[in-house]
Amino acid sequence: MRRPAPYPALQAVVAVGLLGRLARGRRRRPPLQAPTGPAVRAAASTAARRSAPTVSVVIPARDEADRLGPCLDGLRGMDAEVLVVDDRSTDGTAAVARAGGARVVAGRELPAGWRGKAWALQQGLRAATGDWVVFLDADVRPRPGLVPAVVAAADGFDVLSAAPRFVCDGAAERLLHPAMAVTLPLRFGPTDVPGWQPRPSRALANGQCLVVRREPFLAAGGWTRVRGHLTEDVALVRAVRRAGGRVGFADAVDLLDVRMYRSARETWTGWGRSLMAPDATAPLAQAADVATLWVAMALPLPRLLTGRGSPFDALLLALRLALHGALARSYRPRGLPFWLAPLADLPVVGWLTWRAVRPDRTWRGRTYEG
Repeated sequence: MRRPAPYPALQAVVAVGLLGRLARGRRRRPPLQAPTGPAVRAAASTAARRSAPTVSVVIPARDEADRLGPCLDGLRGMDAEVLVVDDRSTDGTAAVARAGGARVVAGRELPAGWRGKAWALQQGLRAATGDWVVFLDADVRPRPGLVPAVVAAADGFDVLSAAPRFVCDGAAERLLHPAMAVTLPLRFGPTDVPGWQPRPSRALANGQCLVVRREPFLAAGGWTRVRGHLTEDVALVRAVRRAGGRVGFADAVDLLDVRMYRSARETWTGWGRSLMAPDATAPLAQAADVATLWVAMALPLPRLLTGRGSPFDALLLALRLALHGALARSYRPRGLPFWLAPLADLPVVGWLTWRAVRPDRTWRGRTYEG
């Protein structure tokens, strides 16, 4: 009997796996919306009958003076305690935080074994007083209603994170950023599916907006469980799932913007560092992720253009382009560079492969040993 050729067999395995993951997307939670009208009146009536839960917003910030202001502006008027953990900044971060109405928590020296952001998050958690804690990155731009919406969505979960809308001002960013972002649904599929919980090794989170109940989270160890991780958000939800907890993901595109990187170069280096979560992913799973990206993303278009493509290449390219279309609502502005982003797939996958093999352990002026 003739054996199947290795590469078509690999394509078949990847295609079946991808179709299985994407099939979950037939049922997804609706995007979060700001409470309005009857919902607000109902909440007010409920609060009158019983003590409403309180909320703290914790923002870790290290040398974020030029980006923190819009984040705090978006939180004005929200019924929440706002804390900025000044992680030993060398610029005016603390002054910007105070001017924006936040309480400043002066970050202490980084203890041995901790990574900087995890340590800042833990200090903010300890200083918070709310029943719920919403962790936000300094580069996000909240819109009215974000905080009550994510807190309401987090009910029933041990940890919930939310996806933002990405603001990419430059043409090169709009070409590169979506090509990197599409690697997430290719590897993990949709994560905002009612009733579904990921395997511990495949749980995913977005640390730009993350919500927990303060007391249970502290009792479980808080961020100490992932103190040695640079991709602390992914490591956290995987630790929660291993302990039997529930994690959730929400679409907050209509309530949260983020200007992650200010150039294509920052996008290349920043997401190259974190997107593959090399410090939170086992080697075998990392190898499977890399293989999936090469087979499903990097190679179908070149193979088809050079006349070497197969029906599997056509199928995989169609799935990749469909995912790109689904990402469109997560980007403002878009324009022609966004729609040309699939042309960047080959170099993007090459770069992410390199960073999976050789992780970058430098962040915010600190270099960590492996």
